[in-house]
Amino acid sequence: MTTESNEPFSTGPAQVTAGVVGLGLMGCSIATCLLMAGHPVVAVAPIPSDLETAEPRVREHLRKSFDEGLCPEQPDFYLKNLTVTDDYGLLQNARLVIECTQEDLSIKKQVYQKIEAAVSPQTVITSNTSAIPISVLQQQTARPERFLGLHWAEPSHTTRFLEIICGDASDQRLAEWLYELSHHWGKEPTLVRKDIRGFITNRLMYALYREAFYLVENGYASIDDVDRACRNNAGYWMTLVGIFRWMDLTGVPAYHAVMKDLFPTLNTSTEVPKLIDDLVKSGGKGVQNAHGFYDYTPEEAHLWRETFEEFSYEIRRLALKYPVDVVKKKVAARKESDTPTR
Repeated sequence: MTTESNEPFSTGPAQVTAGVVGLGLMGCSIATCLLMAGHPVVAVAPIPSDLETAEPRVREHLRKSFDEGLCPEQPDFYLKNLTVTDDYGLLQNARLVIECTQEDLSIKKQVYQKIEAAVSPQTVITSNTSAIPISVLQQQTARPERFLGLHWAEPSHTTRFLEIICGDASDQRLAEWLYELSHHWGKEPTLVRKDIRGFITNRLMYALYREAFYLVENGYASIDDVDRACRNNAGYWMTLVGIFRWMDLTGVPAYHAVMKDLFPTLNTSTEVPKLIDDLVKSGGKGVQNAHGFYDYTPEEAHLWRETFEEFSYEIRRLALKYPVDVVKKKVAARKESDTPTR
């Protein structure tokens, strides 16, 4: 890279104009997160219908965030920094662009060409993909070294999750810049230094999904039983700690002993489970169309969406009470209180 590519490193978060390309469910919540962090946001809608729906979605996210105490100002304060457009040319001043389009390589390649035609050589371009390796995506660009992954979780303006992923050609300094910047977005980010399909969270979660389907399809448990087990076991501790800290807290040797006997019995199929295959082929989308693994009336589906949104704010408040360095802070506070005064 040229020395000019260092420009983003000296730019404070409030001065970084951010672009979001793709204004579906996640694109709108990502734009909301960036607005709340103080960024001017240029939101580009490749799909014409999103031009009408994007601003109302973002406004509603901001209204709810204000009501829940996530941001100190009313929506209009942030919306004055939002530009919704179908004109890629308005990305010309963006120092960061986040692509949130369909998981289709040919579509993404066309989008990257339009982005690169508009932005400066110093602009950092990222993808919110969860399925396509970053090393594959960056090869669709003219400057692969400035391309990285930013994997968000929905709803992006409330969750603290964010994965920053380096492709094979990514400049690691840009990854470090994004890592620091994302703290201003209220995230507790993870940095994936070597590209791998699925990154961290999807590789972990899809192993869990696969075993869940195996248990149901082979009659060991019902869908409801599997969900209940997840809620009351992993769901009980995962907001506080991750897998390795959990083993530290509950006794490492026990896990070592179980692994030797349990690992050989786990499902390792590479096929899509029949249960989800049949559901998708029959048109099932979950609460989006009231047709999923569970039966929903339209009202129940709507209430589940509302409940999930309420939960996302509540679980965020709980997680913020127990930050990753909670013990370090307690140790420091005790040392300070034990220090004799002169």
